[in-house]
Amino acid sequence: MSDPSSRPLTTRDRYNIFVDRIIINIENGKLLSKEHVYRILSESLEAGTGEIFERALEEHANLLQANFDAQSDEVKQAKAKQKLRAMKILQDAWEQWQKNYQIQDACARGIDNILKVEPQERLAALIQVLDPNQTPVFERPHIQYLAQLLQKKAETLSDDAEAFALRQFAIGLNRGLESFDRLEGYLVSWLYESQRQVGFERTKAIGPWHSWALQAASPLPRDLFSGQASNQSAAEIAKAQRSLDLSAWVELSILLQYLQNGLVHWFDRQPYDAQAGLHMTGITFISFAMIWGELSSGFQNSALAESDRQSLAKICFRMSLQTLRTFAQRENFPLYGGVFASFAGENFRETISYLDQPLKEAQNTEEKARILTVLGYSQIWMGHHQQAIALHQEALTLARQVDDRRCEIANLNHLSRISLIQKDFHTSEAQAQRAVILARQNGDRQGEANALANLGYSEVMIARQQEVITSADLETPIAHLERGQQLSEKLNDLQNQSLCWVGLGSAYVAIEQPSQAQIALEKSLTLTQRIGDRDLQALSHAYLGETYYQLHQLESATYHACLGMYLLEQRHSKAWQQSAALVIILQGKLGEAIFTNILQQQRSHLISQIGVDGFDYLPNLIERYRKRE
Repeated sequence: MSDPSSRPLTTRDRYNIFVDRIIINIENGKLLSKEHVYRILSESLEAGTGEIFERALEEHANLLQANFDAQSDEVKQAKAKQKLRAMKILQDAWEQWQKNYQIQDACARGIDNILKVEPQERLAALIQVLDPNQTPVFERPHIQYLAQLLQKKAETLSDDAEAFALRQFAIGLNRGLESFDRLEGYLVSWLYESQRQVGFERTKAIGPWHSWALQAASPLPRDLFSGQASNQSAAEIAKAQRSLDLSAWVELSILLQYLQNGLVHWFDRQPYDAQAGLHMTGITFISFAMIWGELSSGFQNSALAESDRQSLAKICFRMSLQTLRTFAQRENFPLYGGVFASFAGENFRETISYLDQPLKEAQNTEEKARILTVLGYSQIWMGHHQQAIALHQEALTLARQVDDRRCEIANLNHLSRISLIQKDFHTSEAQAQRAVILARQNGDRQGEANALANLGYSEVMIARQQEVITSADLETPIAHLERGQQLSEKLNDLQNQSLCWVGLGSAYVAIEQPSQAQIALEKSLTLTQRIGDRDLQALSHAYLGETYYQLHQLESATYHACLGMYLLEQRHSKAWQQSAALVIILQGKLGEAIFTNILQQQRSHLISQIGVDGFDYLPNLIERYRKRE
């Protein structure tokens, strides 16, 4: 038989001896710091044997802990404790080694992916390596180390053009981090500057771009931010390019990603109310995705060489898609929130025209369904109902394919809400009924709240088409609306609360309970003004006109009926004619002179709501309705 002691040591045997020796050296003061131990680990560990070393380390740690627990003698216990402290230093060094090894390994694989493609495709490969949706996500240490590897690799290439491109990548990566460091202190400072508030829909919001433009040191980011501050499409920046500066575009890709992530992180920590939080997080993602979409569009029409134009257009689309995918994967993705404004201010550019292509390229249908949902809702807000229907129908189909129930319920609710706006109450009722069933089956409280609001409102409108309405006819619709309102209040869903209150007000008007209607409609008016919903605000005024007429308060009835008539007509709603009919009745009851006098007395209040032009347009609207009779 062979002597066991003559057999070669296995890797595990060697690591057991190595761990013993390290602990003894730490105890004897030969290794004084984690950094020193880390260097020894780096020099001693063999590639691909990390798991073996980790098992050896774990076994030693368990033995040392058991030895410590078993000691009753104070001197022996002290020695055992010293060994445990030495083990802790070794474990900390091992954790640091693992972390650094993972960074080095990820960057090495990234370099391989960049170099294995043709030189003209290497910028696209770099952007793919940096994709925040992959594992591992490249954080600052990854980017810094990747830049080092790119520099080193450039020194080994014989082709000067290829070496130059890699150096430009490295310069861009480092400058991107430096640019963000420069702007980080101004990330949200714009929120606190005078007259620079977060806005909704048409509320003017200057946003961060002006502040960032002042702080940006590099020309490309500075020009982009200045253009955004002036509400100019980013496409103009790309169109203006006459030559390709690789380092500048790599820098911009890093800077925008870090600015986006910084804003999202900040907004995530804010209250989810109408002024910040989830709404602004959504705006952030869509705004940055839109910028990359616009840049792509601009490159397609730039004066660059054909190959550069197509390459950069494709890369920017990829950046847009990466942003959208990151947005869609969030647990708190706003299925019931749209994006109604951009940081640039009032004139929100047509998002769909810039995001359509990257969405078509997306392979993950669940992500596509969710993005289409939020974009469809945004189209509703802007009054583009046919575009919204197409988006929500596609999202509904995709959500069903991937069994995303919450997304399916949300799109049923959005389609039901559009049917409400279009006065197709029976379709709205059917869609809402389906949404209620699915929401209750899946425990989706937000989906249930929205579905109940749609269902109750549809039922009220269907009942109002009858010649005679009784309280019994509206008992179930009112119950649905009250339940929807209660759920919405718990969820802090102001939009849905508003619809419920408007529906309740309409119901109480229909059964001539004006006191109850007044309470509901004044609550709806407060909420609609707060969230900026023009459609529900217009309906609130219209029903308040009917409410005050039933209360025989004709002056207030005149004010609200005129407002409802004007606002509904401006929103292209046929319901303006119902308010106009009430206005004609009020004119008849009051007499022309008193009616005109009331309008003059209410002039300042009306102008504050609809402007001078709106006030002057009221007689024209009344005359228009008379001619229809």
